[in-house]
Amino acid sequence: MAKKILVVDDSKTALMMEREILERRTPYQCVTASDGQEAVEKAQQEQPDLILMDVVMPRMNGFEACKMIRKGTSTRQIPIVLVTTRGEESYMEAGFQSGCNDYITKPVNGSELVALLQSYLGE
Repeated sequence: MAKKILVVDDSKTALMMEREILERRTPYQCVTASDGQEAVEKAQQEQPDLILMDVVMPRMNGFEACKMIRKGTSTRQIPIVLVTTRGEESYMEAGFQSGCNDYITKPVNGSELVALLQSYLGE
């Protein structure tokens, strides 16, 4: 059965690009959300195998969404990779403090992203 990845970004372009990378190079099934609030809801409903999430989003940012996902009993073990244009050390520290497993910067390198996902999903 294909692994399910929740891709979260408020940019339709970024969502499309990340989805295309995943669907072209991997057998993963993609589910999308466009902000942190929707990400928390979809994580609970869909129970993805991994979450790729932007940091800067409306309604709830990626750090807040990460904390909320970590609080849920059914979602706390899901690996979360934050994907953002913000590469500053303070943002990375905040990401890890919010509970993310990894942190990568945009623009996303397709090969690196696939290798990272495979390392988390054991494929």
